[in-house]
Amino acid sequence: MDENTIFQNPKVFVPSQQEVPSPLPESELPQDMQAQSPNRNILKFIIALITVAVLVFLFVKMVIPGLQKPKETQVTLSYWGLWESPSVMQSVITKFEKENPNIKISYAVQDVKQYRERLGTRIKNGTGPDIFSFHNTWLPMLSSDLLPLPKETLTKEDFTKWFYPVAGNDLIKNGAIYGIPVGIDTLSLYVNTTLFEGANLQPPTTWVDFANYAKRLTIKDAGNKITTSGAALGTFNNITHAPDIVSLLFAQNGVNLYDIPKTSQAASEALIFYTAFAMGNSNIWDSTLDQSMLAFAKGNLAMYFGYSWDFFAIKAINPNLAFAIYPVPHLGSQNMTIASYWANGVSVKSSHQKEALLFIKFLAKKETEEKLFTEESKTRFFGQPYARTDLADSLKTNTFVYPFILQAKDAVSSFFVDSTYDNGLNSKMNAYLGKAVESVLGNTSPQTAVDALSQGVTQVLKQYGQ
Repeated sequence: MDENTIFQNPKVFVPSQQEVPSPLPESELPQDMQAQSPNRNILKFIIALITVAVLVFLFVKMVIPGLQKPKETQVTLSYWGLWESPSVMQSVITKFEKENPNIKISYAVQDVKQYRERLGTRIKNGTGPDIFSFHNTWLPMLSSDLLPLPKETLTKEDFTKWFYPVAGNDLIKNGAIYGIPVGIDTLSLYVNTTLFEGANLQPPTTWVDFANYAKRLTIKDAGNKITTSGAALGTFNNITHAPDIVSLLFAQNGVNLYDIPKTSQAASEALIFYTAFAMGNSNIWDSTLDQSMLAFAKGNLAMYFGYSWDFFAIKAINPNLAFAIYPVPHLGSQNMTIASYWANGVSVKSSHQKEALLFIKFLAKKETEEKLFTEESKTRFFGQPYARTDLADSLKTNTFVYPFILQAKDAVSSFFVDSTYDNGLNSKMNAYLGKAVESVLGNTSPQTAVDALSQGVTQVLKQYGQ
């Protein structure tokens, strides 16, 4: 058959069905072919095994990862604080990070000077912290920067159950919670126990007793110069917490700070009482004396109004000074005092609000407050007085810190308050209050001073949308 025949008729090479040989049973195969059959079975087994292995490998690498929960993205939260060192905060932060391994907390202590302005600027340009501390009176200045807390973080019912009424009045606006207090502090009466015991006196509980004791404890030299003062009231610039003390008198006498004209008579009476301590030959205080905290620390002042943090400053000046702390005097049935404290909030510009809210919720827990108080007490005489009401009784035996807690249930807040370094609402209000006090000392009628004060307060409130 030639080549052309092959290409013209390719079927010539395909055998017919009858020509295909029938397979022989293995028993009839030649001996040498029977010997090769087991090897063929082994080869088939190996191929099958390899196939199964490949399928398992592909299942593990491609299918199982799709069934597993994806790994959470690591988030770092920036937290700005003011008073506690990183070493104090670290144990609390470590506990939170252990419970939430995908979240890291970067805590930084800020310089309190110009803090409020720096905070507002940084938040607005998107470079601010996720979480930050702020004073209880700052909400009008930070309302657009603070994220309202959802009920999943904290409900209003739990807030009012856990914290003091003053915190609810300060931090809940239009039904929304804007911050969680990190502690509570109240204006209290510091008493030099050596001077009181020498005069056989007990701490005063009313303003009448306070005024009488202040006169009895004041000592003057032959030139009528005060050498030991019974109490630091009357002036403004050399009295630590002067705005807070005047606020205390306003509050107990029924002054409405948001509508002073309606209670102008009560405001006038409070200013008259306050300035009387620095007027006339029977004065017990004047503008030539040391700053009141320093005078008390030196032992030259019998009664001083201060907050819990003043304890550490006084001890630093004079570790041997003997003193005790009591509730402030009251007027009739009015037992309120002034609260000044700090809170934590979440930035409305935070890129990690969900995680920041988790941390805020953690900081509000009872166990967290207890742990933080323990850590703070390792570096000073006592920690920050508890913000939570259910922890108050645990401090009953601490005679230094408990008076601040004891008064918290009746405390109120005031925008006339010092030591916030805000350069804003507080500072402007205090400037008007200082002018009112000085004008009364300069023989301006108390009513005229109150009228001027009311006008100034109205202007500042309008400036901050109140």
